Amino acid sequence: MRILEMSFSTVLGKTKTIRVYEAKAALTGAAVAACMDNIIAKNIFSGAGGELTGKVKAQVITTSSADLSLV
Repeated sequence: MRILEMSFSTVLGKTKTIRVYEAKAALTGAAVAACMDNIIAKNIFSGAGGELTGKVKAQVITTSSADLSLV
């Protein structure tokens, strides 16, 4: 599974992370940065930390799993 994590700074000086599961393999830093700018500009998310004000970081986390035999 690929998870895109986008971390933003907030007006109250906190960090808010938004996770997108099943992220596409072809993501680029430029595309993610543009998406984050759009999220900030449109002010579509809010929470206890206040409005999103800036980009902190973005990363893709890849996880895998393997079944174990319970003999």
